[in-house]
Amino acid sequence: MEKHISKLLIKNTKIMKKIIYTLILSLLVVGGLVFAKHEIKNETVKKSPSKPLSAAEMKAARKQWEASPDGIMYKKWEASAAGKKVYASEAKIKKHINALTNMEAVVTSLSLPPNSRLGFGIMARINDEDFILSFGPLKFNEFQQLRSLKVNDKILLKSRSVMHAPKYAYPIVSGDYIEKDSKIIYKRESRNGGC
Repeated sequence: MEKHISKLLIKNTKIMKKIIYTLILSLLVVGGLVFAKHEIKNETVKKSPSKPLSAAEMKAARKQWEASPDGIMYKKWEASAAGKKVYASEAKIKKHINALTNMEAVVTSLSLPPNSRLGFGIMARINDEDFILSFGPLKFNEFQQLRSLKVNDKILLKSRSVMHAPKYAYPIVSGDYIEKDSKIIYKRESRNGGC
């Protein structure tokens, strides 16, 4: 009789273990699904496009920024001799930027000004003005042919944008296309299949 009871207890224990394992496994699966659904919902919320600001909202945001310490400093820089010089330099190449046409340039330095945070770049003279020619974050081998440039090399370049910042005494031209001796030495790959 004791053997029979002991066999029943062992059998019941094994069944109970299977039930407990099944319950735990079910809880893990359900918990994982709930967590995954929550993550998907969060991603959808993050990815949903925000409504563009109205003209009035943009104007209000700009006024708010201009009243901030950064905005005040920026406005002072714009009115300073250094800011006016940068804007005047930009104006000399604006038509080339807008039309994405060739600009002749001469390499003046193979390094950017100290403490620059523009990635890889060089200094170049375009239309008798000095510019920072920025190519973006350093990537292994992407700028290999550009590294062969020397000071006083003549290049043709195309750019889609020119920017400025109070930190820099020169306008910053985005390097999109560089040609030397009728050979393309750099062409920025278009992002997301764009042109």
